[in-house]
Amino acid sequence: MSMSSWFDIRKQLTFYGSYHSHPVNIFIHILGVPALLWSALVLTTLVPLPVVLPTAHHVFNEYLVFDMNTSALVAAFYLGYYALLDPVAALLYAPQMMSSLLTATAYAYRQNGIRNAIIIQVVSWIAQFLGHGLAEGRAPALLDNILGAFVLAPFFVHLELLFKFGYRPELHKQLQNDVGKEIARLRKEKRTNTEKKAT
Repeated sequence: MSMSSWFDIRKQLTFYGSYHSHPVNIFIHILGVPALLWSALVLTTLVPLPVVLPTAHHVFNEYLVFDMNTSALVAAFYLGYYALLDPVAALLYAPQMMSSLLTATAYAYRQNGIRNAIIIQVVSWIAQFLGHGLAEGRAPALLDNILGAFVLAPFFVHLELLFKFGYRPELHKQLQNDVGKEIARLRKEKRTNTEKKAT
């Protein structure tokens, strides 16, 4: 995948959408991906920041805490990348990302916060793999493009919900068409490979 395609929302969502076309799998991801992101933000509070970066700590209340930590950098990176793909959708996603960051940081301070985040990760990943194996009948996107899958997943779920409310209908139609073509291509490729192995 070329560097320029990383900033092409249509190509990126076609790649991701070709792995998430079954309604059951999409539903699993709508629930599971935010849980994975939130619990990952809890866990990345354990990763130390480089000493050159400033420190900051602000407690809004017991449920909302901001720290200048690795989780904050991850959230900023995600939002920055999403803004390059689709500025309006990224702006609409920003409150969700900020609430995830602040609640995850607060939760990390709790006695069993890290342990519970690990449990959420395990359960959510099992659900993701079941959704792909049973509904899609293929491996998840992370096996083909691990970085793209991890970074795109929350934005893909966000856009799926926006599309249901009529956001950018032309893009939605283009993506549905592109995803359909990509799935057909992948199925044809799979059949060809199966026939070659059989001969």
